[in-house]
Amino acid sequence: MSDTHAQTVAYVRESMLPEQAPPIAEKGAIKWLRENLFSGWLNTILTLLSLLTIWYALAAIGPWLLNTVWNAQSLRECREVLDGASGACFAVIKDRWHQLLFGFYPPQHYWRPVLSLVLLFVALAPVLFSQLPRKLLGFSALYPFVAYHLLWGGSVWLPVSVILGFVLGYVAFRVLHRFAPLIAIAGAILVPVLWWILFAAGFTSAMTSIAPIGLEFVRSDRFGGFLISLVIGVTGISLSLPIGILLALGRQSDMVFVKSVCVMVIEFIRGVPLITLLFTASLLLNYFLPPGTTFDLILRVIIMVTLFASAYMAEVIRGGLAALPKGQYEAADALGLDYWKAQRLIIMPQALKISIPGIVNTFIGLFKDTTLVVFIGLLDPIGLSNAIRADTDWNGIYWELFIFIGALFFIFCFGMSRYSMYLERKLKTDHK
Repeated sequence: MSDTHAQTVAYVRESMLPEQAPPIAEKGAIKWLRENLFSGWLNTILTLLSLLTIWYALAAIGPWLLNTVWNAQSLRECREVLDGASGACFAVIKDRWHQLLFGFYPPQHYWRPVLSLVLLFVALAPVLFSQLPRKLLGFSALYPFVAYHLLWGGSVWLPVSVILGFVLGYVAFRVLHRFAPLIAIAGAILVPVLWWILFAAGFTSAMTSIAPIGLEFVRSDRFGGFLISLVIGVTGISLSLPIGILLALGRQSDMVFVKSVCVMVIEFIRGVPLITLLFTASLLLNYFLPPGTTFDLILRVIIMVTLFASAYMAEVIRGGLAALPKGQYEAADALGLDYWKAQRLIIMPQALKISIPGIVNTFIGLFKDTTLVVFIGLLDPIGLSNAIRADTDWNGIYWELFIFIGALFFIFCFGMSRYSMYLERKLKTDHK
């Protein structure tokens, strides 16, 4: 029966029309192109200009990348293979990849930084993905000590003595918390410091003489390449977030002394270039230490980089705290929560969710800023590329090294940005 015969009342449809396919311009790739690239005359012109630019770039770079030499012992051999043609000499990466990744780390111990990197992802997994068992967080807490022993080696009792200091601090906090929170916090700080200053060295030497367990010691001047960038970057990222949270809370504190100290620290560090702090760590910090004191350069750099990132992190988190409506604080007070419980259960989770883009942006900037250590004598990938180009075999090579270094930095930074977007989508609950 036709649709005309099915209609018995004017302007009122008594039967549904059969479902029809959408127009071609309203589905699939054509719809996406029309809406995103050709939605108007200006967008169309910009799209065509962009495609033209990409075409010229690929026409200029493509032949150079496609005509690549991977097997050669020097730049001269690469040029002989290319025979006057334009092409990339990535043989330098094949010849010097171990230097770019590990610096001057002993080759027979390459398995130690590789294992440290694998264990890093294992330790990060329960922190980044809530679906995993919470019991794995125990290994996440132990990972810094495991990684230190794997990378530097020495007696295993040194990281054990440091762990004991934290354990004693936790016990002191639990015991003193019943009296007063401030006393408990002071005890949690003083007890580990006293242990490390007075007893840790004796404990380490005594246990080493009884049970000499450990790995071969590797000096810090053997570190280099991406190994040193990862050590400084990961440590700075891990420590700057909690320190930044404390500085942000201190800046909003009602206690004048605490607020003043936090404001001075934040404003001073944010007002000084990172390279100045690195030179301070390299040259000036030893003048403030007792004569004969040896303070590892990498440790000094980690301290300065962490303080620098913490100051910026504090301002990012303060912005998240300022974005919360006053009603959230009033709700915490109405529930009878004390300051720390309100921050842990209500205020800080929301502030951190708001601050995710700024936090990850600070992390990415910190990781890229690790290349500045080349100015104080630490051979990061950029420093090692200069050393490789100074070799007579590879004198004159340029782009291939920086393409490789840039690609590795891009992988790490792009991974952080992708996880940031995943976390934002996961925590976005305003549509529910």
